[in-house]
Amino acid sequence: MNKYLGRACVAAICVAFGTEALATEWNASLWGQRRAFTEHVEKLAELVSEKTNGEFTINIAYGETLSRNRENLDGIEIGAFEMAQFCAGYHRDKNQVITVLELPFLGVANLEEEVAVSAAVYNHPAAAEEMSQWNAKLLMTSPMPQYNLVGTGEPPATLADFEGMRVRATGGIGNAFSSVGATPTSVTASEAYQAMESGVVDTVAFAQHAHLSFGTINEADWWTANLNPGTVNCPVVVNIDAYESLSDEHRAALDSSVPEALDWYLENYGNLLERWDSVLAEKNVTKVEMDDAVLAEFRATAADPIREEWIASMEGQGLPGQELYDLVVTTLEEFRANGS
Repeated sequence: MNKYLGRACVAAICVAFGTEALATEWNASLWGQRRAFTEHVEKLAELVSEKTNGEFTINIAYGETLSRNRENLDGIEIGAFEMAQFCAGYHRDKNQVITVLELPFLGVANLEEEVAVSAAVYNHPAAAEEMSQWNAKLLMTSPMPQYNLVGTGEPPATLADFEGMRVRATGGIGNAFSSVGATPTSVTASEAYQAMESGVVDTVAFAQHAHLSFGTINEADWWTANLNPGTVNCPVVVNIDAYESLSDEHRAALDSSVPEALDWYLENYGNLLERWDSVLAEKNVTKVEMDDAVLAEFRATAADPIREEWIASMEGQGLPGQELYDLVVTTLEEFRANGS
């Protein structure tokens, strides 16, 4: 009796340990709070758990509880957590390749096109090699629409009105505003409201969800509806060691969930864009349409010089700047030709 009972206990222990060995638990470092910008990570975690019957879970941490947003890539490098989101403009020297996606006036028209060009650049060998220096694998983008400004006082009507303007803008968008005499500052998204409230900046460049989530819309008198100087690129990455240590089943669950998570993101963000005008009305924010001639002058001043300078800088470092820019252009052309 005791012999059989003993064997049963050993079997139960083996099953228990076997189950534990199969379980995978990851931590994902985000910042702020749950919002449209993070819905694909939320959906990814949900899908992965469903596909593995709860054996693979991703715990999502907000509010910089795991790391400051500017240090998420560093945390991935040392394995402090397995997944993280960051924005290229927070540390351009660490992720130069993907900054091609932040060049001003690329002409990306919608979120679907942003997903397409990001995927093309992420899959380029130069992007993978650069990220591998940080033990990071590019998993998916966080597609955002073109940035626009909120500000107080009189809205800009000409390029001369940007002279001396202090604007919260990072990456290529910051360079674009600098080219017309503004003074860009790269305070993080979490710091933008305080910077605006205290007068450190006059205006803030964000996508719609961020103006809502970080409260800058609550300080605004106006919003530029069609300035559209560009956007920022914010990948979700995973620690390479953690990714490679996944079982085949869990890795397949993660990889197959990326397109589904992005589809969910696009649907959710689309709903936000549809109600944006009502948000402006509710908060008594004036919608400003810049004149076409002013927009053309802005593009001529910012787009070509900044692009050529970026390409020259990349090529000077042995990175394929022209090839990456051409990849974005051809990807857009092919995407539109296919009616996607």
